[in-house]
Amino acid sequence: MDINQMRLYVTRPSDISTQHTEKSGTRGNQADFHKMLQERAEVGLNFSKHAAKRMNERGIAVDSQLMNDLEHAVEGARKKGAKDVAVIGPQGVFIVNVPNNTVVTTMSQQDMRERVFTNIDSAVIM
Repeated sequence: MDINQMRLYVTRPSDISTQHTEKSGTRGNQADFHKMLQERAEVGLNFSKHAAKRMNERGIAVDSQLMNDLEHAVEGARKKGAKDVAVIGPQGVFIVNVPNNTVVTTMSQQDMRERVFTNIDSAVIM
């Protein structure tokens, strides 16, 4: 058996496992899971315990307008491929993990002075 025949043989099992997966119904479960994740992302932003604590400590109130602005900013960042975004607005900064739709921390405008933001890949200004 030469090297070309070996490559052909090596690539065939993946084709077979794909066919097996589709026949066994697992592929349908993957599609259902993906649909569930998309629906979950459309529900809106979640706030981690840490973020909720910081908002309470720093007196940041979230009303429907702010929530709408945050969701719009995160969706814009998602479309650009962002993973962790700093959403900067008049109420403060909200650090959001985009894939999980979760605000992980926040700080008020007063707390922002001379702060360094790490582990973000994008920023959105509201």
